[in-house]
Amino acid sequence: MKIVTYNIQYGLGQDGRYDLSRIADAVQGADVIALQEVDRHWQRSGCIDQPAVLAARLAGYHWVYGANLDMDASFSATDGALVNRRRQFGTMILSRSPILSSRNFPLPKAGLADNHSIQQGALEAVIDTAGGAVRVYSIHLSHLCSETRLPQVETVLDIHHRATREGGAWCGGHPDPASGWTEGKMPPMPAQAILLGDFNCEAGSAEFAALAGPVAGKYGRLRRLGYFTDAWDAAGNEPDAGTSISDRIARIDHCFVSTGLHSAVKRAWIDNGVSGSDHFPLWVELDL
Repeated sequence: MKIVTYNIQYGLGQDGRYDLSRIADAVQGADVIALQEVDRHWQRSGCIDQPAVLAARLAGYHWVYGANLDMDASFSATDGALVNRRRQFGTMILSRSPILSSRNFPLPKAGLADNHSIQQGALEAVIDTAGGAVRVYSIHLSHLCSETRLPQVETVLDIHHRATREGGAWCGGHPDPASGWTEGKMPPMPAQAILLGDFNCEAGSAEFAALAGPVAGKYGRLRRLGYFTDAWDAAGNEPDAGTSISDRIARIDHCFVSTGLHSAVKRAWIDNGVSGSDHFPLWVELDL
């Protein structure tokens, strides 16, 4: 199974043009796609519904969208009727296999007087893969500093650790089966999970260590049971590769797989031949 994560910068490419077709082309062929910085109804990107446009260009994929910024963008039509519209900014997951259930989690936000601070989130999709259901998250963390990201990482870990205890989107019986609450098969909440996205941190950071384990001298990265493995490292890659060129070339987009999926990682690579964003897509191949 091939998965890819890509911060698309709302379609704004390195040439200053907005073009979602090259975003779709860059991720075409993946089994699971995680996107960050996806717009709905922003003037800067032409007031279009980007999730709908991307879904149309990536026909055959199931998809979900999680709005983290959600603000009023309504207006009056020429006949005076109110057109209710939301200006949104968030993450997206697309999958060739069915998305059995989905949730969107807001992450802690820093309240600042001067610096730009936005609501971020973690979008969850429970995907029915050939190897069984797995949780996939599209995540975008704060760009500001480690101190604003660490509470977000703690929240992501809490979501992960309590997921199986909470059960699927619905679980248990119902006193009145005819009421429709138990329609369809009970959605699972699998133990195995994959975190994809723009984490805005590099491998030497405290927030990276909170997810993938600390580095202990000659023993290397200590993988902890119940936590995550850096898929880039699991694939045997060298650390000096970059996914973002906004300030300098740095690997800040990551794929973390739960510890039980460590041996499933076969390859990981960065497609630095595309120019549709200020980030590059990170691809991972798993034996699932």
